[in-house]
Amino acid sequence: MQNEIQLAQDNTGEVRQVLRTEVLVVGGGPAGAAAGFWLAKLGHDVIVIERKKFPREKTCGDGLTPRAVKELGDMGLSDQLSQFHRYEGLRATAHGKALELKWPTHPIYPQYGYVVRRRELDMMVARNAQDAGAKLLEEHEAISPIVENDCVRGAIVTNKVDGSTIAIHAQYVIIADGANSRFGRAIGTSREKSWPYGTAIRTYWKSPRHDEPWIESALDVKDRNGKSMPGYGWIFPVGDGTINIGVGLLSTFKNFKDVNTSHLLDSYAHMVADRWEIDPTQPECKATSGKIPMGGSVGPKVGNTHIVIGDAAGSVNPFNGEGIDYAYETAHIAADVLHDALVAKDAMILKRYDQLIEEEYGQYFKVARLFARIIGRPVLMRELSRVGIHSRTLMEWVLRIMANLLRPDELGPAEAAYKAAALIVRAMPDA
Repeated sequence: MQNEIQLAQDNTGEVRQVLRTEVLVVGGGPAGAAAGFWLAKLGHDVIVIERKKFPREKTCGDGLTPRAVKELGDMGLSDQLSQFHRYEGLRATAHGKALELKWPTHPIYPQYGYVVRRRELDMMVARNAQDAGAKLLEEHEAISPIVENDCVRGAIVTNKVDGSTIAIHAQYVIIADGANSRFGRAIGTSREKSWPYGTAIRTYWKSPRHDEPWIESALDVKDRNGKSMPGYGWIFPVGDGTINIGVGLLSTFKNFKDVNTSHLLDSYAHMVADRWEIDPTQPECKATSGKIPMGGSVGPKVGNTHIVIGDAAGSVNPFNGEGIDYAYETAHIAADVLHDALVAKDAMILKRYDQLIEEEYGQYFKVARLFARIIGRPVLMRELSRVGIHSRTLMEWVLRIMANLLRPDELGPAEAAYKAAALIVRAMPDA
């Protein structure tokens, strides 16, 4: 079915545009653009609306792990991705010691990642969706859902360039408007407030070490008074003369809301300044920050005619704050489910999405949420990092678990450790 364009009168008498499509995707970031790509690739009529104009900035570490690289490759973007800075693994630092850990081998995922600024990455994926046949409306914002008989059937959208109103009617709607997800809340989604969430802040500095083959994670971030904080610092070499430096914190720390993240980022930048040869007082741009729902904490993820994906569904790994890989993956899963529903003309198939998400992430996210609660105690975090940084073998296990790169084809030490943790968590109330 092709987009039908016609004129209609709204209740103020103004002429507005009406569009009709099979699937409307609210949000053109990683999840929304990927969903648009897969649906178009499967032959469906899809409109993706994005409230900003590409390229645009997003608060992010800019690091793509092997899981994200695999999804981007599946979308045909390997060649474009290879133009950016490739890295081989993680350098973990704590208590004056550093360990360089290569990405673990895996039968599905590559053994490398990339660092790509979000302003370039998101535009690349969005344009890829367009090339596949998706209709992308930039600078368009979904103001309210169109609801018919308890089914979300589209959205009232504002064109932010000229202020005009568009009604987009759809058989199905994908909500992918990010961590704040105003559209999701408008149709009844909410975050499970007892589950942990995070906050992150980052900016860029010039550094002669901008093309190192390791991303770096500090396990012993301290505030200005030298006190250990629950979270981690990161340094991601961008390969363009700059490095992305940021800090992430977890809500499981009892004084979480009292932390000034700008001060914490400043403290961390001063802490690493000599080693990375930066002037901590001269960042490239103003730091940006954001709140991060984690561990699948937002729901419900499925309605009669809609699916919630990516950050809008809280699909972020509580172990390390990764969200882009899960945005791409949940988008791919949602597109496959909607394809089946459209072909079979059976909306009940959407319920399969919940089942697939639970099978893929349910137990893993529960273990990760428990971990987030444990490390919310600064004293315990300090001791765990002190022990871990002195054992390469232990840290290799931790990297495999935290990056969700457990092997399905064998039971190694990391898989055994995770399995034991999962057994414990299974018997506990939900974390």
